[in-house]
Amino acid sequence: MQITKHFLSVDLVVFGLDKQDDLRILLVKRALQPYKDEWALPGGFVRDGENLEQAARRELMEETGVRDLFLEQLYTFSTLERDPRGQVITVAYYGLVNLKQHPLQAATDAADAQWITLGAWSQLAFDHQKIIDVALQRLNSKLRYQPIGFELLPPKFTLTALQNLYESILGQNLNRRNFRSKILKMGILIQVERQKDVAHRPAFLYRFDRERYKKLTEKGFEFAISVPKDKKNEA
Repeated sequence: MQITKHFLSVDLVVFGLDKQDDLRILLVKRALQPYKDEWALPGGFVRDGENLEQAARRELMEETGVRDLFLEQLYTFSTLERDPRGQVITVAYYGLVNLKQHPLQAATDAADAQWITLGAWSQLAFDHQKIIDVALQRLNSKLRYQPIGFELLPPKFTLTALQNLYESILGQNLNRRNFRSKILKMGILIQVERQKDVAHRPAFLYRFDRERYKKLTEKGFEFAISVPKDKKNEA
């Protein structure tokens, strides 16, 4: 029986929001073949002695300078023709960061690293468009029942910024009054202070209370953001 040699890699879909609350994805321009000078997801081969998450965090730090972020395993991609170098099985992760807190610095086999607006590219290397599509589906779904969206925001944020985040990712308008009432009744936000040095009426700033959320979940609390089923329910 012939034994086929397999290679194991990791790829990362890292999401961030820009100042206009548009969703961006962290991409690198490959410095090496295959797909030299083409945009791709950060990632690379797993080294001996590493587990998958360790490899993912190392590759992300080496190629982009980004570290200390929320990461979660996404899916395993094993299509035979996905990599011209041979049979490469990749385990994909998705991550969420606040752009201001994670400056980029391309290194190792990345010629460049940029936050690129969702879909603002002509093509990607390997099967990375497919990986992004799966990550978007996961993000859209999980955002509704877990408070992972706070990872994309600064430590202090307005309710408007929080709603814009949900609308940007879910692709739907949410009723302003209903959204604010729902999120405040959960009891997981702490009102901190009012905005300073703004041209408009200063809004209150809030922060996510992780300890409060953890205690509530231990008591059976379920985080849930409802999405309108039709335009009649939209703001």
